[in-house]
Amino acid sequence: MLQNKVYLLLFISSFLLFNCKEDKGIIRKLPPLEKSTNSITYAEGFSVEEVSGFKVLKINNPWPNADKTYKYVLISKEEAAKRSFMKGEYDGIIITPVKRIVVTSTTHIPALELLNEEESLIGFPGTDYVSSQKTRQLIDNGNIRELGKNEGLNTEVLLDLNPNLVVGFGVDGSSKSLNTVSKANIPVVYNGDWVEKSPLAKAEWIKFFGALYNKTKQADSIFKTIETDYKAAKKLAQTVKNRPTVISGAMHKDVWYLPNGTSTEAQFLKDANVDYLYADTTGKGSLALSFETVFEKAKSANLWLSPSYFPTMEALKEANTHYTQFDAFKNNAIYTFSNTTGKTGGVLYYELGLARPDLVLKDIIKISHPELLPYYQPFFFKQLK
Repeated sequence: MLQNKVYLLLFISSFLLFNCKEDKGIIRKLPPLEKSTNSITYAEGFSVEEVSGFKVLKINNPWPNADKTYKYVLISKEEAAKRSFMKGEYDGIIITPVKRIVVTSTTHIPALELLNEEESLIGFPGTDYVSSQKTRQLIDNGNIRELGKNEGLNTEVLLDLNPNLVVGFGVDGSSKSLNTVSKANIPVVYNGDWVEKSPLAKAEWIKFFGALYNKTKQADSIFKTIETDYKAAKKLAQTVKNRPTVISGAMHKDVWYLPNGTSTEAQFLKDANVDYLYADTTGKGSLALSFETVFEKAKSANLWLSPSYFPTMEALKEANTHYTQFDAFKNNAIYTFSNTTGKTGGVLYYELGLARPDLVLKDIIKISHPELLPYYQPFFFKQLK
């Protein structure tokens, strides 16, 4: 009996020792949980890498055809006091978590709010374009200073604010205002969310802000929820057989502008399982077509989405009486996001749509396949009255 107990104890000890060794081997192979490089799934324009004691934020594509990768050190105040970096090695040193920030696009606002960091925003160019109630209240209370126009920032006010960081937006990096800010030793990081090629890639830039505020896990969790909801809506849309035909855009002067088939707008339509009449086109930027060309192809389209900035059916008719010849006009099947605005007139879609592609997709599914989402109320898109 005693001998059996001894054998049993030896077996248990060997089992535990073996498994402890195995566990250690497994643990060594697991990537660090905070290794953000491995958690970025869709976005191609940035990465965050762990280095001993700090992180390196890389911006790969801040604007189309950018020919340089920008590198920034993200480091705590305590760790920065222990280190020195070679001049020219990085494009900026950013102390994290950021306490005072200036952003320059309304698309940056939702990320701050989702991370509960809107109170760190101290300046913004064109505050009237901000629609969010939380940030709007901070503006009305005087917590966020007006900085003029994006293409010509009021650098005097901005420098007086002395932010820890300015998140810029630019088409080629030639902003004189932001160059002035950079020369004043205030880090400027260009955000390239708008350059990404898919709705989820654009939304994933919340992880860029997560790194700035030392909230990587929170940003990952928020994005995961958005991604899951988007994929679930897309999967639901694939269950229908009836695919309504869709046209988009409208005339500006003598040209009808509408999304090309490789755009993020076209991706939404594909994922909503509709028949976008220009889905087979490619290229960069919008398609630019004549009225006659569009009319011939889209006269019988079931739905007309995003007819430029026209607020009503009457306004559309007054702009061009030929619009009334489209079946979508005759059937009152025109939907726009332009009428969903904040109290100062900013279009909410241009602020929140990039961060919440799940809502955009559900809107389009509700319009195209209403039976799939019987209780859902469209968030951005409304029927043109």
